[in-house]
Amino acid sequence: MDLFSEIEEPEREELRALRKELEEANYKYYVLNMPTLSDREFDEKMHRLQALEAQFPDMFDPKSPTQHVGSDLVVTGQSLSLVVGNKGFEQVKHKYPMLSLANSYSREEIEEWVRKLPSGVEIVCELKYDGLSISLWYEHGVLVKALTRGDGQQGDNVIDNIKTIPSIPWKIERTDIPEFFELRGEVLLPWANFERLNKEREEQEEPLFANPRNAASGTLKLQDPREVARRGLDAYLYYMLGENLPGNTHFERLDTARQWGFHISDAIKVCHSVDEVMAYIAYWDTERKNLPVATDGIVLKVNNLAQQEELGYTAKTPRWAIAYKFPAEKQLTLLKEITYQVGRTGVVTPVANLEPVQLSGTMVQRATLHNEDFIKSLDIRPGDKVWVEKGGEIIPKITGKEVTGDGLQVTDYHFITHCPECGAELVRVEGEAAWRCPNEAGCPPQIKGKIEHFVSRKAMDIEGLGEETIDLFYQKGLLHNIADIYDLKLDDIAAQERLGEKSAQNILDGIEASKQVPWSRVLFALGIRMVGETTAKKIARKYNTIDALQWATVEQLCAIEDVGPQIAENIVKYFEDIRNLEILNRLRKAGLQMEGEAAPEPTSDKLAGLSIVISGTFAHHSRDEYKAMIEANGGKNVGSVSKKTSFILAGENMGPEKRKKAEDLGIKMLTEDEFLEML
Repeated sequence: MDLFSEIEEPEREELRALRKELEEANYKYYVLNMPTLSDREFDEKMHRLQALEAQFPDMFDPKSPTQHVGSDLVVTGQSLSLVVGNKGFEQVKHKYPMLSLANSYSREEIEEWVRKLPSGVEIVCELKYDGLSISLWYEHGVLVKALTRGDGQQGDNVIDNIKTIPSIPWKIERTDIPEFFELRGEVLLPWANFERLNKEREEQEEPLFANPRNAASGTLKLQDPREVARRGLDAYLYYMLGENLPGNTHFERLDTARQWGFHISDAIKVCHSVDEVMAYIAYWDTERKNLPVATDGIVLKVNNLAQQEELGYTAKTPRWAIAYKFPAEKQLTLLKEITYQVGRTGVVTPVANLEPVQLSGTMVQRATLHNEDFIKSLDIRPGDKVWVEKGGEIIPKITGKEVTGDGLQVTDYHFITHCPECGAELVRVEGEAAWRCPNEAGCPPQIKGKIEHFVSRKAMDIEGLGEETIDLFYQKGLLHNIADIYDLKLDDIAAQERLGEKSAQNILDGIEASKQVPWSRVLFALGIRMVGETTAKKIARKYNTIDALQWATVEQLCAIEDVGPQIAENIVKYFEDIRNLEILNRLRKAGLQMEGEAAPEPTSDKLAGLSIVISGTFAHHSRDEYKAMIEANGGKNVGSVSKKTSFILAGENMGPEKRKKAEDLGIKMLTEDEFLEML
């Protein structure tokens, strides 16, 4: 017996290790939006864990990853709040558990699954959209809740953000709808918006989103619905639940939802045989690359709802549905050399120069290597044969190495120690992955990058000063920093190659117009590290002059929403640099707006010290107007009910969960008229 125990012990240890690894992977995927395993790697490890748990039934654990779905719930604790960057959402229990689907990467397995179904069963084939699962609750035709999957049993209510998605109706004006129904679907970020968002982040040297799914997930958990709306989410809906619903099949219900005004994919098809299913998979394996949104597979569902009920569920997946995952397209090619790019803030990014290889219809010759740690984690160097994939079907990425090349192998690889542009010795800030060139005032890519950012559309919006023109003016000695823009003369500009007097005058007109750009955009244009467009607006509302901002401390800056210690320190350091102060003085003399409207002071203290929750719909004023009233009278708007809530401004159709929690905690609820009378 002891012998068998010794033989089994390594496999039991493997079981424990797999549980820990998969729990951590779930956390990083659902909560942090930073996946560490590919979908296929995750599924392979999950299948191995399932096999080990079947082998050792005495080690059953209801908390095992095989027994529950991953969770995207936002935990309202300090450590996690700092990680995910928000303050938490109201958590609501699902009326029906939101389960995951069993995955397969083999067409043979899909064929076997279909053949095992009862004879004559219809199968609905749908595209598997790569986004964030959402559950929409409608009562009397009004959208009352929008829940993420969470842990499958309860989810975060992100209704304010969901209402920014044009394809999701707030209200259904029909008489033939049930009192309550639920629609489930996927929130997505279309490719075009994903590319735009990552381009903006790249310009700000912020971390890029790995794929549209991560971008959609991160966007949906933001606290500012205006920023959510700006990013441009979309949604496709694929399942209806509730009582007394029309239709006896899944397809009929989706067709009904389409008639009610919901965004249902046109790619859904009812199949009657294995051959039809395989033809559907083969068609979309190619055609999906022409879609405006990301897909990663096909979902198969039994069409008849009574048959779905009969087939039932496992602990975490329905037996009447399965997902086929498209294999990632990848190619093996030679890593010829690693070159380095210097960004606007001095970050040095290594770039893989590859033997050209075709992926998803395009020729790939370059791929980012992110930073030194990324290169070390893959243990790659020039001369290696590396695997290249199209991340999310669009961004080339290196995922590993296979074999060494012929004679080009570098035995040892070291990241560069000096800037490839100006020769300055690179520095690496503790806690950061990137090496950085500290020579801000003398490194050409940093100088030109700062000027390009300053004149960009969302900053000072100076037409005529594009990348090529800025490079030309830099080479000719006309521009060395952003303040030099306001010293440009007509004759100097007109004398340059490809530019005449008319072009020169257009540039000067743009420069003159930029003097009316508001303070918040001027602050953004300065290019302070990590101070993006939205953050600049929030800082400018708090500090309505540059003089006030100059003397703000790290602690004071951290009190501003979305400003953490790193951003605060970057702001303080910016104003400590004498060169920046000289530039700011020149910009002030040029006539730029260095102050804005002060944040409105409370008109009364009637609500001073009170934390107020707004819930429901109102007759006299909008929710935003009531929020403004609360702030104008010294109160504080809060999103969720807690023991610290002073009272709830309760309108029509108030959320039942908030009402119940308020009643349980004994929190007072004021009607709209009572609140107005109080003021």
